[in-house]
Amino acid sequence: MSTIAVLGTFDTKGEEHAYVAELIRERDHQVLLIDAGSLDPPTIVPDVPREELVAAVGADFTTFLKSRDRGEAVKIMSEGAAVVVAQLAAAKKVQGIISLGGGGGTAIGTTAMRALPVGFPKLMVSTLAASENVPTYIGVKDIVMMPSVVDVAGLNRVSRPLFANAAGAICGMVETVVPAAEDKPVIAASMFGNTTDCVNHAKDLLEAAGYEVLVFHATGTGGRTMESLIETGLVAGVLDLTITEWADEHVGGILGAGPTRLEAAAHAGVPTVIAPGCLDMVNFGEPDTVPAKFAGRTFYHHNPQVTLMRTSVDDCLALGKMIAGKINLSTGPVRVLLPRGGMSVISQPDGPFHDGVADEALFDTLKTHLRDDIAVEEFDCAINAPQFSKAAAKALLGMLGK
Repeated sequence: MSTIAVLGTFDTKGEEHAYVAELIRERDHQVLLIDAGSLDPPTIVPDVPREELVAAVGADFTTFLKSRDRGEAVKIMSEGAAVVVAQLAAAKKVQGIISLGGGGGTAIGTTAMRALPVGFPKLMVSTLAASENVPTYIGVKDIVMMPSVVDVAGLNRVSRPLFANAAGAICGMVETVVPAAEDKPVIAASMFGNTTDCVNHAKDLLEAAGYEVLVFHATGTGGRTMESLIETGLVAGVLDLTITEWADEHVGGILGAGPTRLEAAAHAGVPTVIAPGCLDMVNFGEPDTVPAKFAGRTFYHHNPQVTLMRTSVDDCLALGKMIAGKINLSTGPVRVLLPRGGMSVISQPDGPFHDGVADEALFDTLKTHLRDDIAVEEFDCAINAPQFSKAAAKALLGMLGK
């Protein structure tokens, strides 16, 4: 018998959560009621009271109650719920989670769900499930967002069947047994259209050596997802040959992956091979979306919706120092490979983004600021050359003891 956490603000949404909880029990599952309310007393008796959520983040409950600041209450309850739910899941006391809510409830519920590992059943019934902010609530986790259609404000002829469907959905997820498979050690790899040949060739070599390679597209979300997966401890090695998201993060493009990109493997000590794939480009949308301050720079129209801008010498100087700082955090084996013949398809000799001076600025600055014990290998070829991808795969396999 599985236990499903039902998380919500029981001072205002207790009736709805009680209804869902009863339907879950009818499917022969246990329920753990977690109260994240902050205003009036709960309308149903929780198994985990709101005091525990407040205490989980070191806040004083009496002070918390007196403040009556809704924004601060949502923040504290979100953080507290994340801590408590993650602990319950780690201790295998819950096997799934469901929550119902409007703006505040969705913020609390999805914050808690983002603290759970990929594959853990998560369902959020929300008034915001069809809004443009859905990616913010989901982050890089597998949260199922289900539209509430009407406000989560009591039971009626629309909400009852919808909440019943939600209860059935979370039960179905918990009841599902993943078919057995021969799991191989996992390698996470980063790729972009301009490094596809390189990564695909290396992937073939790694798979031939007995690894399963998961490729993440370096679009911001892809980089954050890869970092999140590395943090779970499921990844044996990282082939990070496309770190273009750092160019967007620093210069101001649309595909930045946040300031912690490159840190997960470094902190976890996971064997990693890094190359500056596509650091020659910053991504924007249609041409008229490029900020006016970049007038006069070199551009390449990848397609009608994507405009690429060449990183300048100054950009590359800054990027070299910043990336070296991230790599220097490494607690495990790491190697850096530099393709002097071009960091992408379009920066090869005679390509529209070829700029030897900018490339040298990046490479030299990177080498200057790296720790002395971090090996750097340079190649007189482009990143997509077979010899480069073969060297990258070989370097990673060597660190993995193959």
